[in-house]
Amino acid sequence: MRLWCVVPAAGKGLRMGAACPKQYLLLLGKTVFYRTLERLSQIPEVTGFRIAVSAQDERAALELPSDHRMILVTGGEERCQSVQAALISLRDEADDQDWVLVHDVARPCVRLNDIYRLMESCQEPAAEGGLLATPIADTLKRASQVQQVAATVDRRDLWAALTPQMFRYGPLLRSLNEAIASGLIVSDESSAMEAQGYHPRLVQGARDNIKITLPEDLSWAEGILMMQQGVSS
Repeated sequence: MRLWCVVPAAGKGLRMGAACPKQYLLLLGKTVFYRTLERLSQIPEVTGFRIAVSAQDERAALELPSDHRMILVTGGEERCQSVQAALISLRDEADDQDWVLVHDVARPCVRLNDIYRLMESCQEPAAEGGLLATPIADTLKRASQVQQVAATVDRRDLWAALTPQMFRYGPLLRSLNEAIASGLIVSDESSAMEAQGYHPRLVQGARDNIKITLPEDLSWAEGILMMQQGVSS
């Protein structure tokens, strides 16, 4: 069974407040887009990549690493629609039981050893797929409508979802199709699978697998990449 990799990259990144989509901001001299794909390209087990970009994106083709496995497809307005479009583009190549890794383009710091641990865990006989995640370390507060503390949330069983997330091709596409058809805009693949009764595994990943969302995240990611250059990724 083969392994595919889908990278949703059609977002505008409005919270970044930049003049261009956040995936095209520079990170140590190269774009976030390039940095993320460059790291993923180091996984030889991946048969092919589908990178879902906006229909108006004229820059993606210029930012692709030199890897024949990487193919651009047109994504959608929402992240889940971009992943769906990428999966549909694989219909003539992927088998129902092939595996798919889905990774956010805005997570350039993901560690390869974490991805391999996810791959190993998901291929155990009882697994129904899984995702990288980290246990919540901070005390959590639920806010009222006027931004006052309404309650303190018990964090003992709470994890923050990361990517990659890994599922079988057929079940993932069907789950996303069902979610989107019902009007459910899921924020990650695990949510779509959970809605269909699956129980994905939580595989603990490094906390430095950050998602670049706000301006300060860019300098944080630069520091992480500089640190990772001196240690095994």
